[in-house]
Amino acid sequence: MGPDPDAICSSLALRDAIKLTFPQKNVYAGGVGVAKFKKYGNLDKLDYDKLNDVLLITLDVPNMARIDGIENLNYKVIMQIDHHPKQDIKAKVEWVDESKSSTCQMVTELILNTKLALNQSIASNLFLGIVSDSERFSLKNTTIETLETVVQLLKKSHIDFTNLYEKLYVRPFSEYKFIAYITNNLVIDEHHFGYIKISDDVLREYNVDVATPSNLINNYNFIDDLLVWTFVTEDVKNNQYKISIRSRGPIINEIASKYNGGGHKYASGVKVKEMKEVDELLKDLSIACLNYENRKDS
Repeated sequence: MGPDPDAICSSLALRDAIKLTFPQKNVYAGGVGVAKFKKYGNLDKLDYDKLNDVLLITLDVPNMARIDGIENLNYKVIMQIDHHPKQDIKAKVEWVDESKSSTCQMVTELILNTKLALNQSIASNLFLGIVSDSERFSLKNTTIETLETVVQLLKKSHIDFTNLYEKLYVRPFSEYKFIAYITNNLVIDEHHFGYIKISDDVLREYNVDVATPSNLINNYNFIDDLLVWTFVTEDVKNNQYKISIRSRGPIINEIASKYNGGGHKYASGVKVKEMKEVDELLKDLSIACLNYENRKDS
């Protein structure tokens, strides 16, 4: 639910690799997509009446509640491929590795080390997913293994990877105006914790959707004044607040889990119903920054 490029691209790439290798198999990438990510390919509309005792492969998602498009699916067994901390998915075949930069890195390794087929479309999506989740190989989840995997992918596929960056980073001018709004209104406290509350009125004023703030949050990775920063976005349609959190030091996924969210140590998310919960979360994150600073000074 609410997939990012890594989730979309890993799903499309693995679907297409299986179909290319085993043309007789019926393989689908389910769930509701995001309009701005249609440039990566189309998800499938599932006919549940024709799907019985299927293999469900979960990608880039740690818990059952976040898996979109399986509400009426009759599946027999689950295979999980994910780089998030393990939660409640009980899979017969389980590959969960937090050391990986992205699920697309894991799918790339799977394809490169098995007989699964690869073409330029599949390779392009895998590259984009890795680049997106590692923020162009700049985040702490990037390892030597990440770079070696990408090199192998490029050598085998010969994709024109420099031109692919447009799919990730070309944006309408309205989004750049929105970035300016966030920058001008981001509150930074004395503990180097930054946050902004973005109302539905602001989203409509700048002609952006509720997913846009979370897709922009990594733009603030290298601001010296920030240790942790949080975007709180009003989601009127679902009557909730969508909260994205990033960190350059303090561990944040443990705090996110306190509010029924989760994610990585330095990149997490939460959805809550009440502004009271939002304010409590923001307070906890500020305290985490204070404690982190105190430990560094001691």
